[in-house]
Amino acid sequence: MTDFSHKPTLTGDRVVLRPLTAADTETMAAVIDDPETARLTGSAGHPPFSIERLRAWYASRAEQTDRLDLGLVDRASGELVGELVLHEWDEPNRSCGFRIAIGPRGRDRGLGTQATRLLLGYGFERLGLHRIHLEVYAFNPRALRVYERVGFVREGVGREALLHEGEWIDAVRMAVLAPEWARHRGRVDGGRTDGGERGGGERGGGGAGIYTP
Repeated sequence: MTDFSHKPTLTGDRVVLRPLTAADTETMAAVIDDPETARLTGSAGHPPFSIERLRAWYASRAEQTDRLDLGLVDRASGELVGELVLHEWDEPNRSCGFRIAIGPRGRDRGLGTQATRLLLGYGFERLGLHRIHLEVYAFNPRALRVYERVGFVREGVGREALLHEGEWIDAVRMAVLAPEWARHRGRVDGGRTDGGERGGGERGGGGAGIYTP
């Protein structure tokens, strides 16, 4: 049985994923307000969230029973540099959406790749999910490559899903299934670690759709 009420701490070689709290508000506000994060999540041009709204949001993450929000910590520095989320829980079909946002201090070092593998592993192996899906805008090809490297498969395109600076941008739909994960454990690139991930296409946010606390 899937249990989102438990908020785990997941540890990798270079990252730790841990529960988010109200104390993380200011750090996450900087991540969310970063122009590159806003662009890649389709939030550019939207009014910023108030600190009060964000504080209430992060204070309530531990109470959620239908989603999992975890902070991304760089083990080398101990800094919180972003977040990963399993949300849009479809209980009858054991399916969840995935979202990631990484601030400037956590980019281009493979942290998001390792963090994504950790959370996918938890989703499939501990939560019993069957399907994890996402959307990523077509102007983010580096993120597309990272997602494919960890096992996501392109399923389709939401045509002209985002109007960005006068241009219509497609959203690429991707998913990974439990049987696929069981075969590759997020290493469809032949098991490369540092060499294949360094500078691994992690720029800001990975999930399409306006950031909405």
